[in-house]
Parts: sequence; C-alpha cells; structure tokens
Amino acid sequence: MTTDAGGGYAVRVRGVRKAFGRTPALRGVDLDVPWGSVLSLVGSNGSGKTTLIKILATLTKADDGQALVCGLNAGRWGAQVRRRIGVVMHDSLLYDDLTGRENLAFFCRMFNLDGADERVERATETMGVSDRLDQRIGAMSHGLKKRFSIARALLHEPDVLLMDEPDSGLDQDALALLDGVIRDAAGAGGAAIVTTHNRERAVRLGDSIAVLGDGRLSYEGAEGGA
Repeated sequence: MTTDAGGGYAVRVRGVRKAFGRTPALRGVDLDVPWGSVLSLVGSNGSGKTTLIKILATLTKADDGQALVCGLNAGRWGAQVRRRIGVVMHDSLLYDDLTGRENLAFFCRMFNLDGADERVERATETMGVSDRLDQRIGAMSHGLKKRFSIARALLHEPDVLLMDEPDSGLDQDALALLDGVIRDAAGAGGAAIVTTHNRERAVRLGDSIAVLGDGRLSYEGAEGGA
C-alpha cells in the first residue's frame, strides 16, 4: 500500500463545485479523508454523492475547486489517479456478453497487470464468486453482478476505494464480504469513501461520516467505526 503522497490524506477536496447546465450538483465542498480510514458519505438522491465520487474517480471534472487523490489532482492526472483507485459505481462497468473470467482478464490487460490468473482468483475468492467465473455476466442476478464489479475494482490492489452505494442489491453474506474488503483496505493503510442511504450502516462502517444535502456538506464528524 503506497501512502507517500497527499500530506497524510488519501483524499482532500477543497471548494469543489459542479453544475449540469443551470442545475448545481456541488456547491463548494471541502472534505478530508486520512490514510487508514473509511469515510461514509450519506445523502438522499440528488444530494451530490455520485457527482463527488465521479470527480474523485476522474469520470467527470469539477467546474471549480480542487480534488486531490493520493496527492494527485484528479482533474489533471487522471491516468495516474486511476492506477491508485478502485471504483464501484451503479453501472457495473462489466460487459454482459463476456463471462466473469473474460471480463476480469480484460481489465487486467487494461491495467497491464502481471499475474492476471492469480489476481482474478484472489479477487473472486474475496467476493465469493470463484464458482461463477465462467457464467456470462448478462445472465447473472443484480447481486452477483455487483460482486463481480467489486472484484473488478480489487484486481490492481488499489490504495483508495471509491464506492457509490456498493451495498445495493447485496444479500447479508455479500454485505459481510464487502465490509471486510472496506475494512481491510483501511487496515492496510489505504482508505475508502463509501456512499450509502443507510445512516445506521454508515455509522457502523465508517470511521467518520459526511452528510451531503443539496450539493453542500452539512455535517462531517468522527462518529463511525466497527
């Protein structure tokens, strides 16, 4: 786990603003996530959670302000940031016509990862889907597809996990595996930002909690922890 950049912070956000047309999504957000910690990001639909995750994940750019991930400006150093992060979004980012194994092998090639077979085996064992590797993604249930999406995000052993409602569609067994992944990332010196609608889960999982509402950070504090 590489934590040499960022002045003690895995993620540091300052004055980030984003609008879609005339509709503001983020209105000057400040946020700090230290290495070795999990931040639970809470908010209703339309609060700006997904937009913030997308900015940090280099999937969109802020209109103003600065978003640093691993000490790198996400708006300027996208390729370098993507090597350091594991991303789980609402979209699985998997190809329905390919099997689980083919999808994960493809992403290993994209990241130029060595030991692809071992990485795929390790990630799928972590998420309990090793026995489904040769099933086509398009034929999987939503929950199973989400497990493979999480496995995809772990292939390159990222320093920072950015997860937008990763618990959606997961059963209790899968939730326990997901929580283990998140805690292990922080325990190894990395960090994670996890969005959720469930405040009880946010308190249980996070070392700290941030609440977004109407594009503004209305609360940030250390209330979480397993």
